[in-house]
Amino acid sequence: MRPAARIQAAIDILTALEKTDQPADRLIRDYFRARRYAGSKDRAAVAERVFDVLRHRFSLAWAIQDDTPRALVLASIVQEGGDPDTLFSGEAYAPPVLTDDEEKRRKALRGDPPLHAEGEFPEFLTPELSRAFGDKVLREMAALQARAPVDLRVNTLRRERGEVLAALVAQGFAAEATPFAPNGIRIASGEASSSLGRGAMFESGAFEFQDEAAQIAALLCRARPGMRVLDLAAGAGGKTLALAAAMRNQGEIVACDIRQPALQALAARAARAGATNIRTHLLDDNMPLEGKFDAVLLDAPCSGSGTWRRQPELRWKLTPKILAQRIALQDELLDRAAALVKPGGRLIYATCSILPSENQDRVAAFLRRNPRFAPRSAAEVWAHETGTPQPPGMADDFRATPRITGTDGFYTAILIHTPAASGALDKGEG
Repeated sequence: MRPAARIQAAIDILTALEKTDQPADRLIRDYFRARRYAGSKDRAAVAERVFDVLRHRFSLAWAIQDDTPRALVLASIVQEGGDPDTLFSGEAYAPPVLTDDEEKRRKALRGDPPLHAEGEFPEFLTPELSRAFGDKVLREMAALQARAPVDLRVNTLRRERGEVLAALVAQGFAAEATPFAPNGIRIASGEASSSLGRGAMFESGAFEFQDEAAQIAALLCRARPGMRVLDLAAGAGGKTLALAAAMRNQGEIVACDIRQPALQALAARAARAGATNIRTHLLDDNMPLEGKFDAVLLDAPCSGSGTWRRQPELRWKLTPKILAQRIALQDELLDRAAALVKPGGRLIYATCSILPSENQDRVAAFLRRNPRFAPRSAAEVWAHETGTPQPPGMADDFRATPRITGTDGFYTAILIHTPAASGALDKGEG
């Protein structure tokens, strides 16, 4: 592909992203599967352009005063010192020549962006993120711009961390132990994920892809052999599998989701991992779950703001309406989860969000509606569970961000069902 054709491909992909919920990396993969003539350098160059625009969409739109894919790509070329005239040539496979209006805009790119454009987040989130981070907003947002590493969770039903780590290093991966999660491995380059997912160790169930913050959240569930545990919004089951390993396949895990394909994917992953104590259940409005559970994990549907490093397109797809819908669903699922926790049991609320309205606000509202629950210190549970220094952001609850913990943005709170609602726990509760 010629350079101009790469530019048109980037515009085409960005246009397609506006019409789908498909993640950008998957859409790019499918785009080039249908265009086998594109070489590896072409694919890499187009993908780099697409992700550069996605990560800087708000500042680019501010600069050129237009948020269409063509304008955003044009602004990115101008800002990096490229020559748009040779790329927007109108020749075969190249973008059409610039209009008079586009010429004016490219020659008058604006500077001094407002906070939301400089921080690359939706303007309506300015009060919310300022409440979360105060004067550190731009530093937090800058960390969410960086490329995320690849984190793995070693499946202790199959292998031990030292064994997997040594094997990965022998294969040439720049792998190291995660600083906090005891079964985690981190590989700095995100480009490693495709080859890792095709390797023999992955196929044997030796590890799963899972960010370290999510691994920490699973540990805070304090799942034990013989317990009865519910994963209420399991998805494809990353945390379900972590719980199964912690329980050493003893006891029962019920994994629920509203999407049957996700549960089917979980069943396949469980078979590969050797997890035999998982039962899947389709979640619907009329579904009764028999009995009570020692622990209920609610990894709630959310804005996904904590994953902006991995899915930068989620930044500009988030709207006030979508956020309000997520918050209403979080409250509904929290109340449903509460009814399934036995006295003395725990409800673990988690999101991959950095927004207080989805995190501590939801917990505070839940506790007002459910006085038989009381918060439990995440720091105390971590100390009891691991005996290792607590990660940054671990206090009464766990609040992770790329800047603070080097992980995705994540939130976890632990709530104990105690009739007295005093927070007093049995001696066996940690």
